[in-house]
Amino acid sequence: MKDTAKAHIALMGANLLFGLNYVIAKGIMPDFMSPKSIILIRVLVSMIVFNLIHLLLVKEKVKTKDLWRFALLGLFGVFINQFLFFEGLNLSTPINSSLIVTSGPIMAFVFSYLILKERISSNKLIGIILGTSGASILILLGGKLSLASDTLIGNLLVFINISSYSLYLVLLKSYKFKYRPLTIIKWVFNFGFLFMIPFCFDSLIQTNFEIIPTNIWLSISFVVIGATIFAYLLNIFALKTLSPMVTSSYMYTQPAIAGIASIIYLHEQLTTIKIIAAILIFTGVYFVSIKKNKTLL
Repeated sequence: MKDTAKAHIALMGANLLFGLNYVIAKGIMPDFMSPKSIILIRVLVSMIVFNLIHLLLVKEKVKTKDLWRFALLGLFGVFINQFLFFEGLNLSTPINSSLIVTSGPIMAFVFSYLILKERISSNKLIGIILGTSGASILILLGGKLSLASDTLIGNLLVFINISSYSLYLVLLKSYKFKYRPLTIIKWVFNFGFLFMIPFCFDSLIQTNFEIIPTNIWLSISFVVIGATIFAYLLNIFALKTLSPMVTSSYMYTQPAIAGIASIIYLHEQLTTIKIIAAILIFTGVYFVSIKKNKTLL
């Protein structure tokens, strides 16, 4: 199998995990854990796992001159991204959050143009329009979009979260590291954890772990292992081959994945609108992925 095909499969797997994370993470907060507690556990466990695997399998050293780059990646890709995602999701709704996430490819589009000087093509523009349209139809007609004043702050935090993650993808590509994925992700989470400690430690030690039932622990395990460890590794593997714009375009699949999960597990009805929206989303991803296309800018 070609590297490009493997990269696309990896992205599909990562966004499957991210898509399920909206509903699963929302079920943990705030009754059993505060957003800050979940964030610190998520980053701490992931950091430990990445360091252990790296120690056992890779043992690759990084150059001192690259540490500031890893610090920036940890800031945008872990700290700002995850901190604001959980804080925003806690104040907003899964529907709002999954709609706002569709702005990610657009932000990656902008950052790629400014930082990587990536050319804006007709196919990429068509793909973004199709993906945004499909995701918007799926969410707006699939549930109640809340624009109440008490969710505005949450919506803003989620938007900054998505913008930060898009910038992380572009910066990661721009640095052109010659390190293995495990080395990169280890240092990204090391710095991300350092940024997290001052903001989340007090909240974690105040958590009453005794009241957390088994099903919530399973949800926490998914958030940590599935939507963090595996998802980040799959994304960084894909970035070795694909551009940040293509990588971020898979964010459009997250609402569709959440919808499919709802049909399977919550027995929601499969409608013509949902089918049309899914077709638009995946067609949009296809157009963004095409390499040979007319350049607009």
